Amino acid sequence: MAADRTRLRKDVLIASTLVVAGVAIAVLSLHAISAAPREIAQATQPLQTTPPAESKPGGERPTTPAPEPARPDAEAQKAGARPALPPAPAEKIAPPIEKK
Repeated sequence: MAADRTRLRKDVLIASTLVVAGVAIAVLSLHAISAAPREIAQATQPLQTTPPAESKPGGERPTTPAPEPARPDAEAQKAGARPALPPAPAEKIAPPIEKK
């Protein structure tokens, strides 16, 4: 019985020491944070300002071809156009929306 009490007292002493050490570290850390000088970051000014581009009515359109749809219409498919994407699996196709 006396050995159990001695062991318990030793364990409580170790636990108390660890708690006190943790609190001391926390207090020192908070003190170091509050003592640090506060510095605010500033963005640098732009080197040179450029005026915005002028918009011209009736300007030229881009000459790149327009993107084609992934699924060509029925007439294009009859003419030989192939769809860009494979058909969706059956479990991912929703039932048609009913009109009211």
